[in-house]
Amino acid sequence: MRGIPLAWQQLTREKRRFAAALAGISFAVTLMMMQLGLRDALYKNATKVHDRLRGDLVVVSAEYEYLFSTRNFSQRRLYSALAVDGVAGVAPLYAGIGVWKNPVSRAEHRILVMGFRTDAPVFDFPEVNTRLREINQPDVALWDANSRHEFGPIAALMAAGPLATEVNERRVHVAGLFRMGPTFGSSGHVITSDLNFLRLFPDRREGLIDMGFITLAPGTDPARARDAVDAVLPSDVRVMTRDEFIAVERGYWAEHLPIGFIFNLGSLMGLIVGGVIVYQILYADVVDHLPEYATLKAMGYSDRHLFGVIAQESWFLSCLGFIPGFLVAQGLYWLMQTQTNIPIDMTVTRVVSVFLLTLSACALSGAIAMRKIRQADPAEVF
Repeated sequence: MRGIPLAWQQLTREKRRFAAALAGISFAVTLMMMQLGLRDALYKNATKVHDRLRGDLVVVSAEYEYLFSTRNFSQRRLYSALAVDGVAGVAPLYAGIGVWKNPVSRAEHRILVMGFRTDAPVFDFPEVNTRLREINQPDVALWDANSRHEFGPIAALMAAGPLATEVNERRVHVAGLFRMGPTFGSSGHVITSDLNFLRLFPDRREGLIDMGFITLAPGTDPARARDAVDAVLPSDVRVMTRDEFIAVERGYWAEHLPIGFIFNLGSLMGLIVGGVIVYQILYADVVDHLPEYATLKAMGYSDRHLFGVIAQESWFLSCLGFIPGFLVAQGLYWLMQTQTNIPIDMTVTRVVSVFLLTLSACALSGAIAMRKIRQADPAEVF
């Protein structure tokens, strides 16, 4: 027993209390990792469509808020950018929320439909760009194979033969698949040509697009090109770089909706829960061993030395409680990804951040509990 730290002996002396402390810390770690993981998945999924769109600059309506709340503008604004030096090409994009009919159950679900000119591709999907001739045919589209399961077993049905279903009550032939996956705004996606998009949305006027993408000549500075294009175009449209376009989407979900705040609040609550549990355990331990601490002080041990014992207990609790919490969170990540098709990854940054937060909460709780040691008067042993 001589080589075993005093802090460890005190923690393990009360097995049930020790187990309860580890369980509480593990729960707090799992809660923080789930909240932070969901928050990061939200931001990542919010820009999943943006990440697969080509273009150095993006032109949107001046009233643009986020992808699922776009405002139409004339494509003449986009083509006017061709007069600016450094602009190599432009590509318009139509986007709208449609209704997909499950070909098996006939149930209807909302999807995001996107249409583009096949002579000006806007997507960074090899599966899409190799089927431009097909989607140029009337009522032909491509389906996102990573969409949610409620839309039907589309990939399996296509393997068995040609597939047709309905989008906005219009018969559509599915010519192929691409893979992107659901986002928090849309659970399924359809890509087709601009003419087929207008067939699916007869109330939309040709030439009123939702987004425009500008490709710059090699060596052109995007920021300068943005300012030059913005100076040419009227004030009813907005010109952004690709990074600014993605930042606007993330900012909308983080600042204009309560989701980001809820996830951050959940992480804070997990941190508080873990800190309170550790404080109660350490405080109870100090109270139970107050005569022993007084005896050590009578033998010449300083408060600083005794504080070190409590600090070691905090360290042991934070490290041992973190491991099962991490493993449980990893399992929940896997379960969520398999059930929702929403990628939620365990990043090194998140692991380190949660561990440091756990360690800080335990250290703070230990520091508060240490105040009780100052009351350990050596006279109490007599």
